[in-house]
Amino acid sequence: MKKTLMAITVAAVGLSGCMTYDPYTGEEKTSNATKGSIIGAIGGAAIGAATSSDSDRGKGALIGAAGGAAVGGGIGYYMDKQEAELRRKLEGTGVRVVRNGDQIELIMPGNITFDTDQASIKSSFTGVLESVGLVLQEFDKTVIQIDGHTDSTGSDSYNQMLSERRASSVRDFLLNQGIAPARTRATGYGERYPVATNDTPAGREQNRRVELTLVPTQQ
Repeated sequence: MKKTLMAITVAAVGLSGCMTYDPYTGEEKTSNATKGSIIGAIGGAAIGAATSSDSDRGKGALIGAAGGAAVGGGIGYYMDKQEAELRRKLEGTGVRVVRNGDQIELIMPGNITFDTDQASIKSSFTGVLESVGLVLQEFDKTVIQIDGHTDSTGSDSYNQMLSERRASSVRDFLLNQGIAPARTRATGYGERYPVATNDTPAGREQNRRVELTLVPTQQ
């Protein structure tokens, strides 16, 4: 049985495409699809073996592994492809693409998306958002959480309203690009969640941002 599991794991890695490349660093890394396939294969093999007779345990494990690898690798592979396309389209735009497990975050600094104290998207940034919208249309098995954040300059209540308006502006733009309303949600957090110090201009610039989190819906 140990030999069977080892063989299954090797096969899962081979079938799912073991490695991928980070477009920013050029470094080789294990793809999320591969990780999901390995986990799915092992889990599927265990179930297949447990539900088979003694004489058919090896066969049952192989069948279970095949199904488990497909399920485990499916979501990871889908998000891998979406991540790669987003990185390709957004390279050099100032938008950061961050991968967290099966979720993708797009971090849009306020200095490139909005003028100071404004909630209308800069005309120079609309092309970037249009590119994002095209990818989101293609990969429609995700929901999009849009979060607005500010620095600590100004009152809490004003910053809260500004963050809400900016998040809503991004959401409205994506809706106009054909994204289904049910896939989107806009939330403003004001100054509550800084990612840098508010004591310096550079830190405040980092805190003024809109973040999109793409979460897979396929099971």
